[in-house]
Amino acid sequence: MDNSLPDTKPFAPFEWMLAGRYLRARRREGFISVISLFSFLGILLGVATLIVVMAVLNGFRAELLDKILGFQGHVSVYHSDVSPVADYPDLAARLAKIPGVVRAVPLVEGQAMASSLHNNTGALVRGISESDIQKLPSLNNDNLRTAINADNIPDEKASFKGFDASGGVAIGERMAWRHQLGLGSRITIITPDGPDTVIGNAPRIRDYPVVAIFKVGMSDYDENVIYMPLAEAQDYFVTDEGVNQIEVMVDDPDKVEEYIPAIMGSAGEGMAASTWKDRNSTFFNALAVERNVMFLVLTMIILVAALNIISGLIMLVKDKGRDIAILRTMGATRGTIQRVFFLTGAAIGTAGTLGGFIVGLLICLNTERIRQFISWVSGVDPFNPELYYLAQLPARMDSYQTVLIVLMSLALSFAATLYPSWRAAKLDPVEALRYE
Repeated sequence: MDNSLPDTKPFAPFEWMLAGRYLRARRREGFISVISLFSFLGILLGVATLIVVMAVLNGFRAELLDKILGFQGHVSVYHSDVSPVADYPDLAARLAKIPGVVRAVPLVEGQAMASSLHNNTGALVRGISESDIQKLPSLNNDNLRTAINADNIPDEKASFKGFDASGGVAIGERMAWRHQLGLGSRITIITPDGPDTVIGNAPRIRDYPVVAIFKVGMSDYDENVIYMPLAEAQDYFVTDEGVNQIEVMVDDPDKVEEYIPAIMGSAGEGMAASTWKDRNSTFFNALAVERNVMFLVLTMIILVAALNIISGLIMLVKDKGRDIAILRTMGATRGTIQRVFFLTGAAIGTAGTLGGFIVGLLICLNTERIRQFISWVSGVDPFNPELYYLAQLPARMDSYQTVLIVLMSLALSFAATLYPSWRAAKLDPVEALRYE
């Protein structure tokens, strides 16, 4: 009877069979099986958590960037001495002709206080023409409500048509809620820079009807911004028929710096420009730092699970010393033994990584439903729009980032098997069988 092992090539079915057998521990090897289970669950949870957290951070950045760029211009052009721009029609026309520039919007902007019978809050007043406000996708959406007609009856299809002649203002949904205002209600706008009197500047106070209520989806804008017809804003802020700035939108906001030389060349001397990156650099840099730190911290979960694989395999090698010795005497090479235990540990890591990817994908596809369920169960909104700026919990998986997470998890899992499998291969069969 031939008791020798079959002639096996690297990673042959015989080695896979042995690795599978060692994964199915007997009763006396139950503790090793428990360690393997916890290693599997640790890698699964680590990969799933890392995928979900990175997807949420990516979605958070993308949504904020989309809201900010849909609300603010990509480049703001203004006088370096902050005086009003008088020749803004010609300047806007020149800027709009620059290759890559989508549009140039003249604006009058100023800080004020919004007052009503129910509340007093700070507000950013932006004067804009009817033709330009109709081109802002962040305002012209399904949430827009208007009453820009003689009878103050909301249109079937809400739009800013007639905004210039309405004599009213557009406010955000959260501002309307705070002041308990609706279409046709009146809001008082107060600024301290009023006319000079014998006792100093008197505040400028004016009432305006609310002719439109918009919802950008970013609480900071929905709660603090008021849009006013350009001519009315020029009169209110006394800009002498000029504007404070011209906001320029470009094709590729991520490469906005490349447009600055052409924009400054068309703007002429005495003008200055700032990009959306300049205005929001601190905010987005903080998001980038948070994303990198979270990646490193959550990677530790996978690393701890990989260390569990090492401890489990070392115990398995110690328990299987007699089996290893018999396999060696039957002709198994050191490479065969090493590959068997490598496959045993790699199977745990691969299964955990695959399971983590699937769980992470399912969570990312249902983040908003999960948020609503947690809110319903606990009675507390875990994603308060006042704190996080957005009305919904975003999740956007990046394919490159997800592949990197999966590969990193597999690499850590495979690396964790190297020492135990090497130790198994170095086992001396004579010493292992001496006391058997």
